[in-house]
Amino acid sequence: MTQLESARRGEITPQMLAVAKEEGMDPEILRQHIAQGTAIIPANKNHRGLQPKGIGQGLRTKVNANVGTSSDFPDINKEVEKAKAAARAGADTIMDLSTGGDIDRARIAIRDATPLPLGTVPIYQAAIEAMRRHGHLAKMKEEELFEVIERHARDGVDFITVHCGVTLESIRRLQEQGRLTDIVSRGGALLNCWMVRNGKENPLYSRFDRLLEIAAEYDLTLSLGDGLRPGCLADATDRAQIQELIILGELVERAWAAGVQVMVEGPGHVPLDQIEANIKLQKRLCRGAPFYVLGPLVTDVAPGYDHITAAIGGALAAAAGADYICYVTPAEHLGLPTAEEVKEGVIAARIAGHAADLVKGIPGAWAWDQQMAKERKALHWDRQIELSIDPEKAARYRKERHPALENTCTMCGEFCAMKITSELG
Repeated sequence: MTQLESARRGEITPQMLAVAKEEGMDPEILRQHIAQGTAIIPANKNHRGLQPKGIGQGLRTKVNANVGTSSDFPDINKEVEKAKAAARAGADTIMDLSTGGDIDRARIAIRDATPLPLGTVPIYQAAIEAMRRHGHLAKMKEEELFEVIERHARDGVDFITVHCGVTLESIRRLQEQGRLTDIVSRGGALLNCWMVRNGKENPLYSRFDRLLEIAAEYDLTLSLGDGLRPGCLADATDRAQIQELIILGELVERAWAAGVQVMVEGPGHVPLDQIEANIKLQKRLCRGAPFYVLGPLVTDVAPGYDHITAAIGGALAAAAGADYICYVTPAEHLGLPTAEEVKEGVIAARIAGHAADLVKGIPGAWAWDQQMAKERKALHWDRQIELSIDPEKAARYRKERHPALENTCTMCGEFCAMKITSELG
């Protein structure tokens, strides 16, 4: 029985209890949100030692960190190191996007590196295996794709991105309209290639019931991927993106009917003035299903700083109702990130999520900021560092720039406003 099916029967599972405790929420309220499909707990029955996390209505905005090998850098140990760095930095979930080396072994190693929920994108491995086996992606058999999906499920993967909305109809709209950056989703591009070469419908859409059977067996959460997300501001909120979203909204209801947990992925590159509308449109079309956003990035001109452009967009998106942020590292658009860049991406996304939680009224969010304010007023530097979102960096700055007077900093020194005011009594 899945978490969704249990919730509908009025049962509070151990995973629901664990999430409710972490969130400071009444377990019954959480159960109701899960029963309605507005919250999820990705928790594959085969994932031993899992630390469950809740995503959705009334819950803290969650942050995902992507790791994984590539053909140029197939070193599994480095990706394990990055997964551990992401967990230490406060990521809530890890996604393995491996495309190089021994992908099965990489998935198991990354799964075992942390107790966090694990996500994958099975079309990557299915495409690579088809190229090795048949010589070309287009020769991939439909059942080979579903075999890879089931392999991931057996290995305890908690959620998978599946680009079910990349259909012949949505591709036709894309072709007729035209785009500056076409398809920037790797999964979307792979499926588009298969569909065009074979003249057939996307099997993830045409055989969605097969996908639901696998998901229901393992309580595998489906993350309905945005294969036609905009890859630049000029392409944001266009017909192809919205057509895909309409399809995903329909598939959400089919997943719920099958007792399968589901969330929806969103853009992409989006200008500031379109972010709120995008979130509200998704929530409307997908009946309140949890929304998972990549950024969104609010400008195209900041390579090396895209963790900042994504954090700006992520804060706005989460404040408008997005539930889950996929981090972006400083290396985005440039190369595979280092462990330190993974940490930077996680921290930036966590700042965005917390800023949104303050306005969403998430329990504990305001208390954290208020405690920091009290410690600043009291010039309690050790407590300020402890309360920091990145205590390690805060402590390093404090140590390197330690003032002559221990209760001030080198910015203001003896002219510290807090100190002057407190001495007035």
